[in-house]
Amino acid sequence: MTEILKVERLIKHFTKKGMFGGKTSTVRATDNISFSLETGEVLVLAGESGSGKSTIAKLILRSIKPDSGKIFFEGHEIDNEKKNLEKIRMNCQMIHQDPYDSINPRMKIGDIVSEPLEIHNVGNRKDKLKRVIEVLQEVKLEPADEIIKKYPHMLSGGQRQRIVLARALALKPKIIIADEPVSMLDVSIRAEMLELMHDLQKKYNISFIYITHDLATARYFGQRIGVLYRGKIVEIGPINQVLLKPKHPYTQALIDAIPEPDPDNLKKERIIRIKDAAEGRVFQGCSFRARCPYVIEKCIKEPDLVEITEGHYSACHIKLD
Repeated sequence: MTEILKVERLIKHFTKKGMFGGKTSTVRATDNISFSLETGEVLVLAGESGSGKSTIAKLILRSIKPDSGKIFFEGHEIDNEKKNLEKIRMNCQMIHQDPYDSINPRMKIGDIVSEPLEIHNVGNRKDKLKRVIEVLQEVKLEPADEIIKKYPHMLSGGQRQRIVLARALALKPKIIIADEPVSMLDVSIRAEMLELMHDLQKKYNISFIYITHDLATARYFGQRIGVLYRGKIVEIGPINQVLLKPKHPYTQALIDAIPEPDPDNLKKERIIRIKDAAEGRVFQGCSFRARCPYVIEKCIKEPDLVEITEGHYSACHIKLD
């Protein structure tokens, strides 16, 4: 596989103003993030809310500008020049979490799916209609010639998310960023949507960045996973290695918190290896140390992301079994 996307030392901080003239605070949304994405690979970015997952997606698409750091697409740096922005936005599409808010309720389905083609002036009217029909059939919405005439309110949540997927596929992108694409769907149709995305990813060799807090779906869909905590990647590697043999205490805690479907485990006490802390945000040393059950004196110094086994990296001073 060849590298299609590379992120180097990406930093984005937001300033939050206090109410009624109170103190301002700094939110470190992404703090020195680096990773790469291979052609045809599914990279999962996992972590709790506020860990910086969605901010990374916005920075890649340049909908917000980074404070510092670089993003490379197919070996070329993406900056604010128009031709570079057009290149990344044509080749990298996004699926948003909420299928109700991410499409215009006043537009017909045909216009929604063809919108990227209109923006980038791809094809004539006949070509656009043909492509819209094709992608609607790809996402199993048929009869497509009837679907294009409908409005979003006439479809279910699952069907709307398929429309969002169809719109993302319209330009034949090389990368799709899926931001919690199944979290707002009924449990009964989540598996269908994941299977559909998996089949299309394999069929067209699309690279995916799959953003989630659900490690169960992450393992089904992903090949490699990066675990984020407070804007930093604390562990990254092949998904089976990371989830079956986690090397960072925060990854352990995420796995401990996964509910088990076995009825015999309902009365079993769950041990989540994480401490509650009155002040969990730490700006010096390891950002997780206020909540870490294994904290030692050395944690006052920020750990480097170190390779534990081949391709498996962890940012922790403790060597966990």
